[in-house]
Amino acid sequence: MKPRARSLITACVAVIMLGACSTASTTAGSASADWVDLCPRTSLAPWEVTNFGGQGDVSVDEHGIVLEAGSPMTGIHLLREPPKTNYELELVATRVDGSDFFCGLTFPVGEAWSTLVLGGWGGSLVGISCLDGNDAARNDTRRMIHFENGRAYRVHLVVRPSRVTVALEDELIVDYDPTAHRLTLRPEVALSRPLGIASFATTARISSVRLRELAGH
Repeated sequence: MKPRARSLITACVAVIMLGACSTASTTAGSASADWVDLCPRTSLAPWEVTNFGGQGDVSVDEHGIVLEAGSPMTGIHLLREPPKTNYELELVATRVDGSDFFCGLTFPVGEAWSTLVLGGWGGSLVGISCLDGNDAARNDTRRMIHFENGRAYRVHLVVRPSRVTVALEDELIVDYDPTAHRLTLRPEVALSRPLGIASFATTARISSVRLRELAGH
């Protein structure tokens, strides 16, 4: 091989390696804190039952939190202040029995809130409530996904100042810019603030919840 060709190849390899190292460094530096486990095993703390009126029983065992079907809603909300932005949250939820939403996750987005609905409006609707006054059934985040009763689903939420994403079983299902919309809540889930999980006429199990702050962009 000619010296000039050898030098060119060496330079290209160096650039590729430098780019890979830079990408790895950026990814590794995105988290600024350790995961905080928010799924109790012996008591409900750090959560409290949300007084929706007509809520079902809430219990805790070694498998997580069980929200019994309410009339219509059962839920819990966090007793501490979560971060408002630059954070990620992972949870695992199961619709044990019923045919409506088994995870209505209300979460902070800056100075506002959004609710992620999984399995609403008859069991299959997924989306964010509310964008510009339109709930999950009436805005661009709306989609239909078949959920199996008894199956655990892993949810990964990431909140940044100008982007909110949700992955379900590692598939991106929600992606929106909160600065481009007016964020509001449906009145019935306002009690879920500052961070809450609810089910609608459905028994649900939350077997894992954890949260981690992220470094700001």
